[in-house]
Formats: sequence, structure tokens, C-alpha cells
Amino acid sequence: MSFSIAGKTAIVTGGANGLGLAIGRHFADAGANVMFADMDEKRLVEELGEHGDDGNVRYFAGDLREKLTIANLLSATLDAFDQVDILINGARQVIPSDPLDLEDDSVRTLLNQNLMPALRLSQLVAKRMIKQSKDLEDGQSGSIINLSSIAGRRTHPGLLAYSVSSAALDQLTRSLAVAFAPHRIRVNSIAMGSVMSASLQSTLKDNRDYRQDIEKHTPLARIAAPAELVETAQYLASDAAAFITGQVLTIDGGRTLLDPVAAPAH
Repeated sequence: MSFSIAGKTAIVTGGANGLGLAIGRHFADAGANVMFADMDEKRLVEELGEHGDDGNVRYFAGDLREKLTIANLLSATLDAFDQVDILINGARQVIPSDPLDLEDDSVRTLLNQNLMPALRLSQLVAKRMIKQSKDLEDGQSGSIINLSSIAGRRTHPGLLAYSVSSAALDQLTRSLAVAFAPHRIRVNSIAMGSVMSASLQSTLKDNRDYRQDIEKHTPLARIAAPAELVETAQYLASDAAAFITGQVLTIDGGRTLLDPVAAPAH
């Protein structure tokens, strides 16, 4: 089986920074057509402005919590590249929660941010994958990869909403894997911990003591760079993973093998 994704088209949400940006750039370097999507248009222009309107790279700015925006994202991708073979649901937000605050609406906020856009975009993209592969007798129709977190399995009161949304995303992965399997669309998730995502980078700037706590409770004793995940994403997107679906692959330097860290950060 081939690890190649050359010639395939990928949509990468959360593509303006952190993990989404790293995955999108790696996919483009590997020969894939990539649509970087994010609500932060300024950052998209800063990161991709020179190469974002020709060749195998495009970018799309919009709020993916809006159904029309999701439809426009798919339309823009098809206008640019005629097809979509890979979806990376990488748009995520982390906000603190207070479990005893009756006015705390963070669970609703993060379900709307981290779960529902992934569901709606997966549904819409899957329909397109089915349509464009209707004449194929074998081979995969497409691959969907959700970027999740070990927070879905590890509890911390200060991350209640993020933990709930991560667990929901993992269950979405398993459910869609079964639902889409008859159409030869695979759905998997990468659950991360001790990885320098944009949210973790921001948290560490405000709480420098968290780094030591995270490194202490990570067997490999460090925080991974975003670039260390990109080839895993490529593997899951490629034909080399043709018989893998519904899996939540943990990349955390062994962190979930130990007791949770005290810091509300993943």
C-alpha cells in the first residue's frame, strides 16, 4: 500500500495556525491540493498570502459554525480542485469551565465550536465523496480525520467543556466510521496530548509553570512540535491505512500512561 497523497485534495480546518497549519503545509509539500480553512482571515493571509491563490494551495476564511459557510467552503474547494478526497477537522477551541457556575455556558459553546462543525462538514463532504466515486468498483472514496485530545479520557474540572467536546468528537468518529463504511469512507481521530497546539502555546505563555508539570508527567519528557503529527495524519489519509476506520489514535508521548497532570492544559 502507498503512503502517497499526491494528487489528492484535502480540506484542513483550523488551518491558520498550529496543528492545522502544520498538517496542511505537509500535505501540500507531499503533492496534495490543500484548502486551508479558518475564521482568522488575517492569519491565513499572513501564513499563506504568497501562495494562497495558485498552484496546489488555497485558503478560505469563514465561521464554520454557520451552515452556509460550510457549504461555501466545499464549493470553493470544488471550484479550485474539482474534488475532495481528505477532510481534516482541525478547528478547535479551548476555554476554561467552572462546573459549579450555573451561568457557565462553556459546554454549549465548545460543542458548537468543536463538535458541530466537524459533524456538518463531514456529512457534506461525505456526500461529495460518494458522488465522485460512484463509478469506482474498489478503493477508498475518502478519508476523514478528526483532531481530538486526550482530554476526552482524562478529567480536569477546569477543562470540563473541552473534555466533553473531545469525548463527543471521539464518539462521532466511531459512529460516522460505521455509517460511512458502506460507502468506503474511512473516519479516524488523532487524540493529542503534550503537543504544542496553538491553544497550548497560548496557555503556556500565560502560565509558564505548566510546561514543567506537563513534561514531568509525559514519559518522553517533552512537548512535541506540531510537525511531529503530520506524517501520522498523512498515513491515516493514505491508502496505507485502507483497513483502518473508527479508531482514536493517541499521540501523547505516553502521557495517558501516567496520572493526569495538575495543570488544566493538554
